Amino acid sequence: MAYRARRGKEPRPSERAAEAAVDEELPQPLRRDRDFGVFWVAQTLSVLGDSFALIALPLLVLHATGSVAQMGLLTAVGGAASVVAGVFAGVVVDRVDRRKLLVTCDLVRMALYAVIPLVWVFGPRIWLLYVVLPLCEAVGMLFSVAYVTVVRNLVGVERITEANGRLNATAAAAGVAGPVCAGLVAAWFGPAAAVGVDAASFGVSAACVGFVRFKGSTRPAPVPASGAGAGAGAVRRLWTDLLAGVSFLVRHPVLRVLTVLLSFFSFLTLGLNDLLIYHLKHDLGRDDAAVGTVFAVGALGTIAGALLVARVRRRLGFGPTWIGSVAVCGCALAGLGWARGVPAVAVLTAVFLGFGSVAGTCSMSLRQEVTPEHLLGRVTSAFWTLHYSAAPAGAAVLTWAAGRHGTSVVGAIAGACCVLVAVLALLTPVRRPRTDGAG
Repeated sequence: MAYRARRGKEPRPSERAAEAAVDEELPQPLRRDRDFGVFWVAQTLSVLGDSFALIALPLLVLHATGSVAQMGLLTAVGGAASVVAGVFAGVVVDRVDRRKLLVTCDLVRMALYAVIPLVWVFGPRIWLLYVVLPLCEAVGMLFSVAYVTVVRNLVGVERITEANGRLNATAAAAGVAGPVCAGLVAAWFGPAAAVGVDAASFGVSAACVGFVRFKGSTRPAPVPASGAGAGAGAVRRLWTDLLAGVSFLVRHPVLRVLTVLLSFFSFLTLGLNDLLIYHLKHDLGRDDAAVGTVFAVGALGTIAGALLVARVRRRLGFGPTWIGSVAVCGCALAGLGWARGVPAVAVLTAVFLGFGSVAGTCSMSLRQEVTPEHLLGRVTSAFWTLHYSAAPAGAAVLTWAAGRHGTSVVGAIAGACCVLVAVLALLTPVRRPRTDGAG
């Protein structure tokens, strides 16, 4: 704010008007933004609900059948539904009011999950889980894509990175607290009760989103009609819509390269959790408590990275922040297999997840900043589909190789390849501090 007093005199009317104009131009700090705060709570509750389901539903299967194979099958079915929904999620998000879609997704998940404890009163019905979980995972994918698209309407372009950092920080905290709370509720009242708490969290999230006032319209611009008739014309329009997000990624010089580099990075790192558990249990002979400790410390790294990313990006710019974060992730991954104590493993895990959070928040913020409003859903959906398409295969290769050659060698090779990804980025437009307005 301008200096208000000069030699003890009151500012002139023209000075007061200038000061008022400056005050209006300055964005309100996020900590004082009531609407962002409400949305923040809603998103945290949504993630908390998801993490409750992550624990409660497998426990229901285990209690009812005692079968690990049934647990894995349920997880696989839910994951497949999420992937399929991701292909079409962007088309839906770019055609409907996004705020209403968020509320609807939460209400649908609340209703579906609420059915489980009601039915379980009369006895286990495993078939119901195979119906509810895939539907909820598909709806959850719709919610995730819509959530990414509304952040710009909520805080404006200039504060996207800071907003994403805060949202990701509390999401990481909820991802840690959720399974712990779900385990406690399941232990005291049974897994069905934990699913009931999950349902309630989505209801509160829907109510919160309903009270949020967005700065711009959450309804995208209408998609122009092509004039084609039904049948083949409708199929052609759908196919065109599905490819629109991919087309934008291919045309944009930075997003095109970033998508390729992140695909390799995900291929190399998705199996990190399995690698960590194998190293702790097999190589170091530690118990489950040590595994929990390492992941808890790692979550603290994720939270720290998410909270610091906006400040770091403002100081260094997009390119140096993203490239530097990927390089540090590679170094941490390379050292994990050689760490021989739980404290060292925990610190390296926190470093990897913290800088991974910085890189991920930067890339998501960039997509939100440079993508036209009417394409944001399809671009987000396309990016996630391309980004993660090869990652499961990478996780399988990483863990298979660790079983044959040891975590030290595999971790070192994977880490070196991550550093190579950062080096390759230096030869591309990604290296620029400012990228189409993203500084």
